[in-house]
Amino acid sequence: MFTSVLMIEQPLTTVDVDFVTTLHGDDQVSFVVLMQPRGDQDRLLRAIDDVALGELPEAVHEGEEPEGDAARGPAAQALAHSLNALRGKGANATGHIVGRHPLDKLKAVVEETGADEVIVLTAPHFVEEFFHRDWASRARHKVGVPVLKLFAHNE
Repeated sequence: MFTSVLMIEQPLTTVDVDFVTTLHGDDQVSFVVLMQPRGDQDRLLRAIDDVALGELPEAVHEGEEPEGDAARGPAAQALAHSLNALRGKGANATGHIVGRHPLDKLKAVVEETGADEVIVLTAPHFVEEFFHRDWASRARHKVGVPVLKLFAHNE
């Protein structure tokens, strides 16, 4: 069985689930999903990304995004939705909510599970990507397995 660690920041859409569950053809894939609550990410970088994407109303409301413990409930719901969607496609899937240091948790999960790859599925983060500080760029130097970066879809 092939094991993928899937890093996400929003619930998986139907398109995302279809894509990641078919990446390896008919091979059986097991997923460990790591979900970081949006409020645990840097607020300023989120706002800059919103502006770069032309989403000015979202940038204005970044300060209203729940943080800390308040962000855990929505993240847990998003994780549960994503796990159910993966399981609905016949994949084995478990998951964890991660805190402010998602790459430390990623490294530990890769080592614990013997994962074959990491898939980072996020919205574009222009500032972080430009400076190679996004999850995928940083993970490539940390985990020792291939890292695939994909952009998440919106429904």
